[in-house]
Amino acid sequence: QVQLVESGGGLVQAGGSLRLSCAASGRIFSINAMGWYRQAPGKQRELVARITGRSTTTYADSVEGRFTISRDNAENTVHLQMSSLKPEDTAVYYCHLDRLKATMYDDGRDYWGKGTLVTVSS
Repeated sequence: QVQLVESGGGLVQAGGSLRLSCAASGRIFSINAMGWYRQAPGKQRELVARITGRSTTTYADSVEGRFTISRDNAENTVHLQMSSLKPEDTAVYYCHLDRLKATMYDDGRDYWGKGTLVTVSS
């Protein structure tokens, strides 16, 4: 059984910063990639940022240069440092674990966090 705990959401003024964290615990052998998605009201969930085990990163065009994703493999945690926040960044942010294996023999499966709300006021 794997648990994901997200933290760091909240209300911030435009131009401000927030740091999201997601910690995975339980039986974990490896995690292929860790990332953050977001879903704004009335919109589809979209990828914000993703980082592989070798620290290869991918960012949505809308956050490139403002957000930084990082990962601690020893602690099975992923962080998202968000700066220069804009009202359009307002959304529920979800932690995503891509192909988590409990043992080396597993095929692996994906996990989603419950989401943390980020609200950016103008």
